[in-house]
Amino acid sequence: MSNSNSLVDILTKDRPVLEKIQPISPSKSLKIILLGPSLLQQGGISNYEKLFLEYAPSEVDICHIVTHEEGNIAIKVIVFLKAVWKFLWILQREEVDIVQLEISQRGSILRQGIMTFLAWVFQKPIILHAHGSQFHVFYAGLAKWMQQLLSWVFCKCQRLIVLSESWKTFYIEHLGLKPEQVVVFYNPVKVPDEVPQRSLSELSEKINLLFLGRIGQRKGAFDLIKAFSLLPIEYKTRSSLIMAGDGEIEQAGNLVKTLNLENYIKLPGWIGSDKRDILLTQADVFVLPSYNEGLPLAMLEAMAWELPVIVTPVGGIPEIVSQCENGLIVNPGNIEELSDAMKSLIENESLRLSLGTKARTSVIPLDIRKHWVDCMDLYYSVLN
Repeated sequence: MSNSNSLVDILTKDRPVLEKIQPISPSKSLKIILLGPSLLQQGGISNYEKLFLEYAPSEVDICHIVTHEEGNIAIKVIVFLKAVWKFLWILQREEVDIVQLEISQRGSILRQGIMTFLAWVFQKPIILHAHGSQFHVFYAGLAKWMQQLLSWVFCKCQRLIVLSESWKTFYIEHLGLKPEQVVVFYNPVKVPDEVPQRSLSELSEKINLLFLGRIGQRKGAFDLIKAFSLLPIEYKTRSSLIMAGDGEIEQAGNLVKTLNLENYIKLPGWIGSDKRDILLTQADVFVLPSYNEGLPLAMLEAMAWELPVIVTPVGGIPEIVSQCENGLIVNPGNIEELSDAMKSLIENESLRLSLGTKARTSVIPLDIRKHWVDCMDLYYSVLN
């Protein structure tokens, strides 16, 4: 990074030296500023924020500042400018212990990069929480000077939370963070106390396959439709597939019609959390044949509901799912392999139930309450 000094000189001119962070007593209430997208937005980060805020302990005071909402460019700019004003107002007038930023890629990097710089100017401890499933692709496409600037911004944090060991290695190797700066927190999940009995009462009962996520190429939605079409007719009639999510729904619907699968595949669009839980209760198998992922919350939720999963070895998934242990793993884009995996779970009830039981057991350590214990430990380690 031969030009990084000049970038730093420009950004740090006349800035005071960062003072040592004062220790904080565990008995004191923590004031956390959480910067991220609207809770009404669709997507993994918003779902994480809702779960994070719902289970926040009483000794933590969280102010959630919305930095992004879906809409046209004018709406996005207005929302962000309001967020900047509110953030600056709080930084100047209120005691703030930690600034936590939920980041992804593309526009999220620009928005949260600005907020990170402001938090750094005001000498606040910074925790970045990286969610971007395609951040490596985004980063590789940047000019060298932009990569250097991005590295400079990321290195201003006290901690960077990543979703897997593989992502930890990436950020250390490419953005120059120190190993002690980067911590791995798998996405948390709300583990239901009870799950339905999924043994079939009669052979004629259908096997319900479920996909949750944005309909599009990255999540492998079109591959899934094609893979379902390859099933023998007797397997199609014994099963159904629900693909719930926003995105390219019309294109997916056209593909369903072209392949004459209207009787087997439903596309209800985006659904809320209540409807999602109903679908998870009714499902027998969860399928997510993605090309890129961070660590999908939808997969973790399905596993918590004791569903066997068919997934791909991308992002942090291989650190959670083991082949034939708590799920089935297929290669991204391999439609025949995906179809065979679905066929094996449609026809083999004992395999379905066994994988589902082990799936639930394997995500119990990721329960949101345990996640908050880890977060509190992280906060106090940063402040002390």
